[in-house]
Amino acid sequence: MNKPSTSPATAGSLSSQPTDVVIVGAGIVGLAHAAHAVANGLTVTIIERDHHAAGASVRNFGHCCITAQSGELYELAQTSRKYWLDFAARAGFWAAESGAVVLARTETEMAVLRELSREREPGQVELLSPTQTRRRLGAAAGHDGGTPVEGAWPGLVGGAFLRDDLRVDPRTTVAKLADWLVRQPGVELHWNTSALGFGQSDGLATVATSRGVLSARQVFVCVGHDVDYLFPDLAQEHGINRCALQMSLAAKPEGVEFAPAVLTATSMLRYPAFTDMPAAAALRDEVQAQQPGLLDIGANVMFTQRPDGSIILGDSHHYHRTADPFLDEAVTSALNSDIEARVGRPLDIIQRWQGVYASSDVAPILVRDVHPGVTVVSVTSGVGMTLSFGLAHRNTSRLF
Repeated sequence: MNKPSTSPATAGSLSSQPTDVVIVGAGIVGLAHAAHAVANGLTVTIIERDHHAAGASVRNFGHCCITAQSGELYELAQTSRKYWLDFAARAGFWAAESGAVVLARTETEMAVLRELSREREPGQVELLSPTQTRRRLGAAAGHDGGTPVEGAWPGLVGGAFLRDDLRVDPRTTVAKLADWLVRQPGVELHWNTSALGFGQSDGLATVATSRGVLSARQVFVCVGHDVDYLFPDLAQEHGINRCALQMSLAAKPEGVEFAPAVLTATSMLRYPAFTDMPAAAALRDEVQAQQPGLLDIGANVMFTQRPDGSIILGDSHHYHRTADPFLDEAVTSALNSDIEARVGRPLDIIQRWQGVYASSDVAPILVRDVHPGVTVVSVTSGVGMTLSFGLAHRNTSRLF
């Protein structure tokens, strides 16, 4: 994993000089707020309690799931897409306009895809035949126009290509963005620095930290699922839980390379653009009848390939106030076996881990002013990477 370098701006005591913005939390949501502020000429101080990002921002698929959102989330996701590409060019991290492929193995699954394709603008959701689906995946492997690997992607009746989805590398993106930020004028980033309390002094918002007191015109508290550590009453009001995920990494299989994220029927049951479709109810009944174990573990069977060829596999969903750290091998085995059946070959698992994100049944986003000039921001659904730059743009625009 790439880790941020330590520089004079990332160590030592805090400056007593006020800045325009203070960011608490150096995950992707916090750094996206910092990036927008810096790009618009504001001075920024970022603090992070860990020595490098180790939470939700590095434990995910690196899939910016644009197309599968609806309503407000869709608008934010499309704005986010624009700025993901913008800041990738500025900061030098990998971001690929690779889209996503949804695999369909039954006519019921295809019915959902057909309905969504009719709802969206032409070309955004492209319906595929089995051959076209394999070609979308095989062609990305450099097979000269898409001659698929023999035996790959079996059992398909079709699929869909989601044009607007992006791919980033979760293991490296946040570190590269942080390194870019500390090279910009007017930016300080302090690792191993905890927020202890918030207030106001001389017309500025203040943050008491483990290294001293910071002050700014605006403070954004972007601590993801850890809102309850700082604002327990707000977390309870918003119904925030920790969603724990079981995920794995497979070594690059010989001859298997695919650029898009790959989604399945269980993915369609977890994202609003699909669940809004009339055929989604029949799909849920079908999956419940054919693979009830996947629904029991809250499965979203999907997978993405990192630039080095390794494949991120997942995932399950379990909800807790405090998540136990223990992984259930039966859950991981069920997920990985299903993925192996879809890829058409065994996979060599080299890592397993517990993903985590903030979840709420109240609303998918929390943005709340808790003191004058202090705003708590958390994506309380599984699309923090997807929405990060769009949400940050909306929140910071009032400062420009």
